[in-house]
Amino acid sequence: MKFKIAKTQFEVSYTLLCLVAVCIILGVFKSFVWCAAAVAVHECGHLTVMIYCGYFPKRIKIALFSIDIIDGERQRRSVRKNLLIIFFGPFANFICFLVCFLLYLRGIDYVLPFAAANASVGLFNLLPVMSLDGGQLAYLLLSRGISQDKAEKAVDALTFAFIFPLAAMGFWLMLESKNVSLLFVSVYLVFSLLFKGNRYY
Repeated sequence: MKFKIAKTQFEVSYTLLCLVAVCIILGVFKSFVWCAAAVAVHECGHLTVMIYCGYFPKRIKIALFSIDIIDGERQRRSVRKNLLIIFFGPFANFICFLVCFLLYLRGIDYVLPFAAANASVGLFNLLPVMSLDGGQLAYLLLSRGISQDKAEKAVDALTFAFIFPLAAMGFWLMLESKNVSLLFVSVYLVFSLLFKGNRYY
């Protein structure tokens, strides 16, 4: 599904719409909304700094395993600006978590799921996996001291070193306690790697 807002082209994957339908059928739509809202906060963090720096996205692609903000200026921006743009995604989640948690402490209970969703999205995106913000940050920081080729290999090694034991632990947890959450995270990360368009900055 495609539509345009101002000069930005939006693309929404039909598989994501199918997931929404499945969540409604399974009765977990409310949890999906909290997570989707936290993801929106995350992407708004990226977009806010990008626009503040004078860059406007040409295309935003929203798929089941990734959200790509494409402006065509990544390679021409300074490393500092790219670091700020990437970092402010998780940072926006942590600010939102802090605000919601303070409201919860003042007796506003219904914001607690949103606080938890923002903490989860922020921490998840800081994992040292190439397709996530943490992997992109690691690549940019490493490429300042070593060649881009070596930085790519280092982030590849980090990604493998993180996902392989996580998947093994998730499989063991599923066999022991029927809990599939960790295995689901591992599968999600693998698919996010497969569907990532621009592997590195």
